[in-house]
Amino acid sequence: MDYDPDAAIDYEGPVTPYRQLAGILRARIARGDWAPGRVMASEAALVQQYGLARSTVRRSIALLVEEGVVFVVPQRGTYVATEPPA
Repeated sequence: MDYDPDAAIDYEGPVTPYRQLAGILRARIARGDWAPGRVMASEAALVQQYGLARSTVRRSIALLVEEGVVFVVPQRGTYVATEPPA
């Protein structure tokens, strides 16, 4: 499913909020909001921006890590992968 990078979370929709957020973040990366190899918005910033629980944001990021879209550096943040996922 394709997401609009400027979409809001639909709490009543059939897709879980963490999957919606992952789709939105994926779309924002594709749009160029965060350059490859650079840090993206912090968990705290995403919690505030989307009004989600920190655990939901973490689950979204974990999904993007599994897909190879981003990687996490402990104590530094979440970075956009330099190679697009296959």
